[in-house]
Order: sequence, then structure tokens, then C-alpha cells
Amino acid sequence: MLGKRKRVVLTIKDKLDIIKKLEEGISFKKLSVVYGIGESTVRDIKKNKERIINYANSSDPISGVSKRKSMKSSTYEELDRVMIEWFNQQKTDGIPVSGTICAKQAKFFFDALGMEGDFNASSGWLTRFKQRHGIPKASGKGTKLKGDETAASEFCGNFQEFVERENLQPEQIYGADQTGLFWKCLPSRTLALDSEQSTSEYRSSRERIIIMCCANATGLHKLNLCVVGKAKKPRAFKGTDLSNLPVTYFSQKGAWIEQSVFRQWFEKYFVPQVQKHLKSKGLLEKAVLLLDFPPAHPNEELLSSDDGRIIVKYLPPNVTSLIQPMSQGVLATVKRYYRAGLLQKYMDEGIDPKMFWKNLTVLDAIYEVSRAWNMIKSSTITKAWKKLFPGNEENSVMNIDEGAILAANLATVLQNTEDCEHVDIENINQWFDSRSNDSSCQVLTDSEGAEDQAKPVEQKPSSKTKKAELNPEKLISHKAALEWTENLLDYLEQQDDMLLSDKLVLRRLRTIIRRKQKIQNNKSHS
Repeated sequence: MLGKRKRVVLTIKDKLDIIKKLEEGISFKKLSVVYGIGESTVRDIKKNKERIINYANSSDPISGVSKRKSMKSSTYEELDRVMIEWFNQQKTDGIPVSGTICAKQAKFFFDALGMEGDFNASSGWLTRFKQRHGIPKASGKGTKLKGDETAASEFCGNFQEFVERENLQPEQIYGADQTGLFWKCLPSRTLALDSEQSTSEYRSSRERIIIMCCANATGLHKLNLCVVGKAKKPRAFKGTDLSNLPVTYFSQKGAWIEQSVFRQWFEKYFVPQVQKHLKSKGLLEKAVLLLDFPPAHPNEELLSSDDGRIIVKYLPPNVTSLIQPMSQGVLATVKRYYRAGLLQKYMDEGIDPKMFWKNLTVLDAIYEVSRAWNMIKSSTITKAWKKLFPGNEENSVMNIDEGAILAANLATVLQNTEDCEHVDIENINQWFDSRSNDSSCQVLTDSEGAEDQAKPVEQKPSSKTKKAELNPEKLISHKAALEWTENLLDYLEQQDDMLLSDKLVLRRLRTIIRRKQKIQNNKSHS
């Protein structure tokens, strides 16, 4: 009589191997012998094939399936699903995720999704979440997950069939994606700081806004940036009419664009602008918007125009780094242009970093990032779609890398700037690609900026002084010119018929006046 068979518990990887071997034609009996399990267990694995594959795809591909043995589900399956997708996205972007950040994000998703129950993002929940998905205790900084190439390839084929079936032109196919922008950042290794200035004054800042870029596959229709900040109307906006901003601005407390905000953007901004563009091109007002797998986006059926001709399609999980158009260099180039513009503004004003931060506001950042988005070439966007449409970029100049050219140009400018002669392209690229908490990036915290803004830099002139300065026989001071310029900017922000180019010109003049004032102050102290 045979002895009792020892109980064997297979890992998820073992089950995937068995599924693969079954597809290759190996018999149930042979596999049961090889793995030391019963034939009924092999049949159960085949029966649960889809569930096992889906679970493996949602786990860390490095360690999630090699050690994990059970597929015990979470009490809040929807929350678990969006959390692991969010986590994978952070790792794909090379963003370190701590346990505290993970717990806070889980709480945000729980509330944003309107889930019911008594959820507590405790250390116990975090441990179980990591165990369910095979997340290691410590993930190296900047480690990137490999994308699901099989899912990406399958989606590309299906999407191309969908486009042909619906007879859609590249003008009618749109992509959108979001990213966080740390808007207070200068390169510490590039700028020669004053010797008496302690680097301890500069700490990692969590002052950021969320930007979402959206454009069609030709790159000829770029919608205004969607920007999300925490404040409904930041202090820097003053009397600014939000409708006059060069971006579409929303506010929320969470880390990423939540469902209600995204749906509002889609219905009030995306659909009307797309309809208007297609009408101007003589095309049927029919389009599709390609989005990432939705951690906090509404379901597909909730996002469509009233006539159902403008719809969305979601990418499968874990393919963002492979085929998401905006993640193929577009978002990265926008950030490069933003940082280059910020550095140019710093050099033009010719003031020390602390004074620069005191003057810099989130409104400045919005104008600067809008300028950066406007500078993105259509060929860069077309190139980003080549994995979804291999032949779409044939007429584009594909050998041009906007980011590389920008880095080379900026390095040349810096090398001809006093105290920055040592800068090279490698320094610039390192700063372009750095995170806000990296040692190559210096920023001031929100509290420092608020304290500086709370302190009056100069006492405002009395009405009598203003009248005297308005006299054409009097020499107008830089101080007065700066104040008038600030007032004129406030005025323009309140008007609904002013061009963006006019506002940018005035902002450029303000930078020049600040620089002149700095030079005059230096002369008076020498």
C-alpha cells in the first residue's frame, strides 16, 4: 500500500508554469507526478487559469509570483485593485514609496471611490497588502518595474483593429496622462551659491501641482494643460479670474486627479474642444481618448459625449511604460522645458536663490509650465504614438530628441555665465531627471515661502509718493515700475479678452525690472 502523499503548496509561479505546460500539451498525469500533486489539483489550476494570470499581472513581477502561494483577496477588492495599480505606476516612474505614503494613498482612494465600511490603513493592513502582492519590504530608490509586454502587444493589436473598424483618423485619436510637478526646484550642483548661504536652508519641498497633458496622435491639437492644486484659489491668484488662466485649473486635496474632477474636465473641456477642432478640420465629430488603467478614473461607460461619439478606452494594467503615449517622452520633455525656463528666469533676475523663491509663486509656475507645454513639437508627440501606430510617424523627423537639444542649448548658456563655466550636458541631464528630494535639486519649503511672503519687502509708497513718481519730470524708480507692473498683471488676469502672449510679455518685463532693481541695490551697497 502506497504511503500518504506529502501535502505540496505551489507558488503562483509554479501554477503559471503548469498553465504554460498544459498549453504545450503536457498531460495532467505527467504534471501531477513532476510537481508531486494530485491530478485534480492540476485540473483546478487549469480551471482557475484566468484568475491566476490576472493575479500575477497585478503583482510585482520580480518577487510577487516567486514566493506568493495563496491568492487570498482583500476585504476591499476595489481598493486593492486601484492601490496596486497606483503602486506599480509609482515604481514605473522611479518614485520611491514608503509605508506611510502607501497608507495615506489608500485612505485617499477609499474616500475618493466613495467606498463604505470602517477602513483603517493600519500597519497590519499594509503588511497584508504587501503579502498579497509580493511587494518586498524595501524597494530600491528609482527601481522600475518591467511592463507587461504580452498585455501591451495584445492591446496594440486590438486597438488598431478598433481604429480601423471605427474608421478613425489620427486627428480623432487622443491620449492624456498626468504627472506631479515639483515647481520649486533649482540645481544645487549647477549654481554657485553665496558662501555664507547654508545649504541647510534648502530642504526637500512637497510643494507640487498635478499636470495632465492631452493631445491627439498628430500632435496638432494640444488641449490646454489641466492643472490641479490643493488650494481652490491660491493667494498668488489674488483677483485672477480662473477662466483667464492659460490652463484649466482644479483644486483637490488628494495626490492624483480624482473621479469627480476628471469627469468635470472630460465633459466641460475635453469634449467641447475636441468637437470644435474636428469641425474645423471637416471631420466627423467622433473621437477616442486613451487613458491609463484607472486607479481613480470613472468607468468607461461614464465617460462619453451626449451623442456617444466621443468615448474613452483604458489601457490594461502595467503597460504605461511601454505604450502610454504621454509616457514615451512627452511628460518628461514638458518637465525639462519647465526646469530650463525656471533656471533661465533665475539667471535673468540675477538674484540669490532665497530672494528668487520669495518672488516665485504658483501662478508663475502655471504660466511657466503652460509655456513649456506649448513648446512641445508635434513631431515629439507623433513619435510617442509609434508603438500604437508603427507607420504613423513616417513623415516626422524622428531622429530629433527635443530633450537632448534643450540640454545642449542650456549647457551652452550656462558655460558662458559667470561662475557656471564648469557646467556640462551631463550636469543638466542629471538635474532634468532628478526628483525634488534629490540632492541635485534645491528647493524651499512651503513654510519658508509663506514666511517670506508674509514679511513686507519694502514699505508701499504713500499716495503722495505715487503722484510724485507719476510726474513725467521725475525719474521713475525701479520700485515704482515694479509695483505698477504687478498691478497691471493683476488687471490683465481679471480681463477675459486678454491674450496669453500679452501676459507673457508683461511677465518678461517684470523679470527685467527686478534684475535692474537688483543691480541698483548692489551698486548702492558697494
